[in-house]
Amino acid sequence: MSGTTPGAEDATRPGEQLPRASGTLTGQEPPEPPRANVLMKEILRGSAVTTILAIVLAMIVGGILIALTDEDVQESSAYFFARPGDTLAAIWNAVYGGYEALVRGSIFNARADDFIGQIRPLTNSLGFAAPLIAAGLGVALAFRAGLFNIGARGQMLMGAIFAAFFTFNLDLPMWIHLPTTMLAGIVGGALWGGLVGLIKAVTGAHEVILTIMTNYIAFYLLLWMIRTPGLLQREGTNQPITAPTPASAQFPNLLGPAFPALDWGFLIVVAITVLVWWILERSSLGLRIRAVGENPHAALAAGINVKRIYVYAMLFAGGLAGMAAMNQIQGSVTTGFSGTIDAGIGFDAITVALLGRSRAWGTFAAGILFGVLKSGSFAMQAQGIPVDIVLVVQSLIVLFIAAPPLLRTIFFLPKSDAEKAAKARAKAAKRRPEDTRGKAVSA
Repeated sequence: MSGTTPGAEDATRPGEQLPRASGTLTGQEPPEPPRANVLMKEILRGSAVTTILAIVLAMIVGGILIALTDEDVQESSAYFFARPGDTLAAIWNAVYGGYEALVRGSIFNARADDFIGQIRPLTNSLGFAAPLIAAGLGVALAFRAGLFNIGARGQMLMGAIFAAFFTFNLDLPMWIHLPTTMLAGIVGGALWGGLVGLIKAVTGAHEVILTIMTNYIAFYLLLWMIRTPGLLQREGTNQPITAPTPASAQFPNLLGPAFPALDWGFLIVVAITVLVWWILERSSLGLRIRAVGENPHAALAAGINVKRIYVYAMLFAGGLAGMAAMNQIQGSVTTGFSGTIDAGIGFDAITVALLGRSRAWGTFAAGILFGVLKSGSFAMQAQGIPVDIVLVVQSLIVLFIAAPPLLRTIFFLPKSDAEKAAKARAKAAKRRPEDTRGKAVSA
């Protein structure tokens, strides 16, 4: 006892020894993190989590807007400090009632008397989603080729013009008339989109300017044709509207007359989604499209005909937009159509493609989501909630998806490798002037 020092005695205790040092200074690499941690980090960095969180955050902001525009909330907020419970209860009732109406009008109506009435909202949502998916696939395919196609509206209108002008006056059996009308619409949209691709390939004109101009041309061409007797204007009227879609050219109901919004057009859209996925991800043409979209100069150096790919991509994009128009005139709007037959789908398709990250199945899921929002917006309106709030939610979803660093900051998610590298470069660039200034002072 007397011959030992306290420090030496503490050092001999095996239970209190410090862990062995490791790292670059000792020549030993630190141990790798557990696989579960790495897997969780990759999941949190993934696009699926980013998309889900973007939807959640947009719904939160939408709930705030619902509360701010609710009359009960506004009235109870006047005496918030006297009775805060009334304001909180009014906020809960407003937000819960709004989103409950959204679900009830788009997915499942628990208040309906029978099962058919309960699931009818879901079929309505799928019916609304079909043209959005078709047009969104066209925009997404063009995106994969590096083309910003905002001309889906004009391509839809031209598809409707072709279908009405060439097939509405035919007297054919249904098994011939229906596919003929659908094919005419697809061809009309494909030719209108292919024209943009051809002009870009030949002259180098930007596709954004071209598609904007072709939108206007198609719109005013349709207006002229539905106002001119003998072209597309309905006989016996001077109103700018076409004749009804022939019964033999209409899509049959998929689940019977109890679900009028869902027809065979939705199954065709599902088949088209599979086809687009196979073309982009499994075919040699899809490989060339993706190569051109990533780097057209490298693709050209690899022997790919970039100009031809531009034409092909816009042909496919226009044909898919034409299919969206056929979902309208052969399914949803069969009593005759006017210049508003696109119903904003051509521009919503851009949002759907962005939300789906230009992938076939991602675009399909995004189209379903937007169909749900559109179908549920009618029930929300019945609750006194402005339909514009649904549009705000849609816009916020795209905004948050387009800004992944913002989402990671809000939800404290791990940063991606690219973000870490960018941050390191920024720190290095900031450190260089300080080092240079220090050297100058020392000199």
